Amino acid sequence: MNPFATNFDSLEEFADRVSEVLQCPITIEDANHRLIAYSTHEHYTDPARTATIINRRVPEKVINSLWREGVIPKLLSSDEPVRVDTISEVGLGKRVAISIWKNKEVLGFIWALEMNRTWTNKDFELLKQAAKAAKNLLLQLQIRKNKKEERVQEFFWKLLTGHFTSHDEIKEHFHLLHIPIHHPFCVIVFRFKQEIQSDVERQINYILKTTQQIHIPLYTIDHRQLILLAIPKSMEQSSNEVKHFLNSFISQMKERFHVDVIDGGFGGIYDHYTEIKKSYKEALTVLKMKETFGKQMKMVDSYQELGIYQFFDLLLEKKREGEFRNETLIKLKQYDEKHHTNLVKTLEVFLDLDSNVNETAKALNIHPNTLAYRLKRVSEVGEIDLKNINQKLKLYIDIKLDQYGNT
Repeated sequence: MNPFATNFDSLEEFADRVSEVLQCPITIEDANHRLIAYSTHEHYTDPARTATIINRRVPEKVINSLWREGVIPKLLSSDEPVRVDTISEVGLGKRVAISIWKNKEVLGFIWALEMNRTWTNKDFELLKQAAKAAKNLLLQLQIRKNKKEERVQEFFWKLLTGHFTSHDEIKEHFHLLHIPIHHPFCVIVFRFKQEIQSDVERQINYILKTTQQIHIPLYTIDHRQLILLAIPKSMEQSSNEVKHFLNSFISQMKERFHVDVIDGGFGGIYDHYTEIKKSYKEALTVLKMKETFGKQMKMVDSYQELGIYQFFDLLLEKKREGEFRNETLIKLKQYDEKHHTNLVKTLEVFLDLDSNVNETAKALNIHPNTLAYRLKRVSEVGEIDLKNINQKLKLYIDIKLDQYGNT
């Protein structure tokens, strides 16, 4: 007889039934390791289970350990029970785990603490029956979540596009949707190599729901882009925390799921909810600059780190309106075209490397004397003093604007 072939009023009742049948403590999680239900078994429980119950989610250090030990990859690829050995450094005792499946999708997991007895084949079969019985209970939960998710997605796009004009109005919507929110916050945008499909979306959701580095109350997907509202834990180290999460997310998508995230960037960190749109636009600017000026932007992740590149859209608009032109750059371009030289490129590399002669010669693969000659021609043809910081900076910006305008 199947001891789980009956109706249960709640997942808690179901967890208690599994615990009674298998004679061990039980926890049930969703696919993102959020606690759904746990048994009230009186026997011993380990620190990892205690922390999971208190925080309503599996601690991130436990999840990372289970990935390293190969446990979660097994659970994501099989409907058979998986034995888990003790991982003492994260307080995890021996367990048997099993995935709850619907077709080819994992809905959640059942974790059974292995008490001081040897599991029999019958125990493993009972756990498999429990996983099958849990499917319908989790599907009902998923339907309720999906209905709320539709409202949340619409709300987030309204925030990103500046639909709301009042801080208090936005705050009220957060409250109505039961979304815990505080500030400061920023918007992060990741650009993927390919358009994000449903399987990759599940993997994204998994990482976002399991991370405990920062709080992510809202996210949405737009073709190849993943857009997040991120709340760092610390005001003093907010930018560093977001930067660390950004790089951690990219590496986890690659290592765990073999998905390439080309790049990521985040906008300014603000306190007023109406500035979510502003932070979103700034994050898009970071990605655009990184795409255009890859080498110079290699270490840049935030709008704050863009420096003078923050003003490029405004400057480019003025330039297109005929507000200003750089005669020096025009002369150098004309000279290069007529004599088949590369003075503009030489100058750009020279300025990129902060006027360091040796580094520039090395980067261009030429002798320092050759570089000295080229720089002399730059000064003569362009009628510019390369020791004058104002002239150099203006020329540097115009060279970069030229590239930016052609992308």
